[in-house]
Amino acid sequence: MAKKLNDLSALGAFAYSTNEDVYFDNGEDQTETLPNNKQQLEAVFSNKGRGGKTVTIIRGFVGTDDDLKALGKILKNKCGVGGSIKDGEIIIQGNHRDKIMEILTKDGYKVKRVGG
Repeated sequence: MAKKLNDLSALGAFAYSTNEDVYFDNGEDQTETLPNNKQQLEAVFSNKGRGGKTVTIIRGFVGTDDDLKALGKILKNKCGVGGSIKDGEIIIQGNHRDKIMEILTKDGYKVKRVGG
């Protein structure tokens, strides 16, 4: 037997409008990617929470997820290692902070060495 609906809140996030100027936030990332020379990136060396494995983390990228993934792919290819993109951070396996900083600086990014 189907569940009886007592009010519209049981339908979830449902909205309808005939107004053409109404904007609905659909939860997608609307951030535009800043130009390389406006980016303020941080290069961090870390081994905490990774079973003693060392990684280089790039933080502070402002832009779309696709552009972040593309930058991560470039860095992984140029360093010849694996890595991932999680929570707006690029994680590169191993201690490649100096090499990554050099690559990013050549591409016009402002990179700051953080920690150690």
